[in-house]
Amino acid sequence: MNVVEAIGVGKRYGPTVALADVGLTVAAGESHALVGRNGAGKSTLVALLTGLSKPDTGVVTFGDEPAPPLGDREAWRRKVACVYQHSTVIPHLTVAENLFINRQPTRRGVIRWSRLRRASRELLDSWSVAVDVDLPAGELSVEDRQLVEIARALSYGARFIVLDEPTAQLDSDAIARLFVRMRELQDAGVTFLFISHHLQEVHEVCQAVTVLRDARHVLTAPVADLSRTELIDAMTGDAGGLTVVDAAERDRVPDDTADVLTVTALSGDAFSDVSFRLRRGEVLGVAGSNASGKHQLAETIYGLRSPIHGLVEMAGRRLPRGDVKAALRAGIGCVPRDRHRQGLVLGLSIADNAALSILDRMGPAGLASPGARSAVATKAIADYDIVAAGPDQPTDALSGGNQQKVVLARALASDPSVLVLINPTAGVDVKSKEALLAQVERVRADGKSVLIVSDELDDLRPCDRVLVLRAGTLVAEHEAGWSTGDLVADIEGVGTDD
Repeated sequence: MNVVEAIGVGKRYGPTVALADVGLTVAAGESHALVGRNGAGKSTLVALLTGLSKPDTGVVTFGDEPAPPLGDREAWRRKVACVYQHSTVIPHLTVAENLFINRQPTRRGVIRWSRLRRASRELLDSWSVAVDVDLPAGELSVEDRQLVEIARALSYGARFIVLDEPTAQLDSDAIARLFVRMRELQDAGVTFLFISHHLQEVHEVCQAVTVLRDARHVLTAPVADLSRTELIDAMTGDAGGLTVVDAAERDRVPDDTADVLTVTALSGDAFSDVSFRLRRGEVLGVAGSNASGKHQLAETIYGLRSPIHGLVEMAGRRLPRGDVKAALRAGIGCVPRDRHRQGLVLGLSIADNAALSILDRMGPAGLASPGARSAVATKAIADYDIVAAGPDQPTDALSGGNQQKVVLARALASDPSVLVLINPTAGVDVKSKEALLAQVERVRADGKSVLIVSDELDDLRPCDRVLVLRAGTLVAEHEAGWSTGDLVADIEGVGTDD
C-alpha cells in the first residue's frame, strides 16, 4: 500500500516553473529519500505534500483518498508532518506546552497543567522519547528537539513524516541514534520521506530514492541499485560524480615556508592545549566529531569566543582575545558554522551582506553608498557564480548554496591572508559544494592560507594536512592522501584505550 502519491504534479510561480509533471510514490513503512540540487524542486514538492501549497496540475493522494482542502489544517496534520532543519519548537515554552500547543486540556477556559504534563509524558513514553516534559524546549539538544517534533506529529495521528535535512546539525553519534529511532518507528508503522544532501546517509537509512533535477522527475529506484556516483550523476546531469581537488595531487608546502597563523597552547570551551602553525599558501584541515571541540577552536581563532589561555598570533603579532574586529584587521576572514545566524542578515540584500566586512573602507564612518555596495555585490555574483536576480535580491530568497556563496564573498571581500571555513558545504547541493571547494584552490593559488574545519570528509580533501581533535585534545595529524578509514579511526578513537 502507498502512503502518499503525487501524480503529474506541476507548480508555477509567475514565469518560474517550480515543478513540471513530477511523480512520487512512497510505500508504507519505508524510508524514501528525496534528493536533488538546490532549486531542483524538493521544497516545492514538500509544500504540495504537506498542504502548504496546491498543485497547478496533477493530484496528491494519501492512500486511496484525495488530499484534504488546503484550509483544513487539522485534516493535513492527521496525514503528514514535516520536521524542518530549523526547529519549529517555541524555545521559551516547555516540552509539554510545545507538544499540545493550541490544544491544551482545559476546564472552563483554564489550562489543566497536571493533565497536560501527564498526557505529554504518556505521549513521549509511547514513542520511547526520554525528554523531561517540564524542560524549556530551548534547552533541548538539536537531536531531542527533532524527536519532540516527531512525537508531536504522531500525536495528531500522522504516520507519514517528512524529515528535511535532519542531520545537518548533528554529530556522528547523534545521527546514528536518529537512524536507530527511524528504524524503530518504521517497524511501528511510520513512513519517512528523507531529504538530505549527504548521499551516504541515503544509502544507510533509506530503501528507495527519488531524484529531481531542474523541476522534473529524473528517476525513482531502490537505493541498493544505485551507487553514490550514479546518484550524483542523476542529480547533476553530468557523468563523473563529485569533483574535488585532492591536495595529494599537488606539490606539498615546504616546511620552511613562513608561518602566517600560529596557535600556541590554546584552551577554551571544549578544547585544551592545542598548538599548530599554518604556513603561507597552505590548506590545513581540522577534523573531529561535533563533541571534539573543533568548532569552538575555530570560533576562538576568529574571535567569536574568548580563550581561557594560550595565544593566537598572525605573522608574529598576538591577537586580542574574543575580538572579531581585531581578527578582521589582522587579516582573518571567516565563513561561520551557521550561515543563517552568524553569516548573513537574511532580511538584507546580497549587496548589503557582501559589503558587511568592508564597510569601513567604503565611506566615512562605515557609510557606503548604494552604488558602491551594488558594485561589490555585482562583482561577487560574477566571481562566485551566485544565481540571483541581481544585487538587490534579499538573501533569504536564495538557495542554500547561493547563500553560502554570499557568505564566502563577504569573507573574502576584505582580502584576508587567512580564510577560516567552518562546515563550508553544510546543506548545499553537489554542484554548489564543488564550486565552494574550488574557491579554496583559487585562494590557495593566490598565496593565501586556509583553515577548514568540517564534519564532511570531502571538504578535507583539498587540505595539505588534517589535524584530528578528540574530546578537546589534538590526537593525530594526517598528510594529504590520507585514507578515510585511518582518519575516521582517529576521529572516533577506534582501537584506543580512551
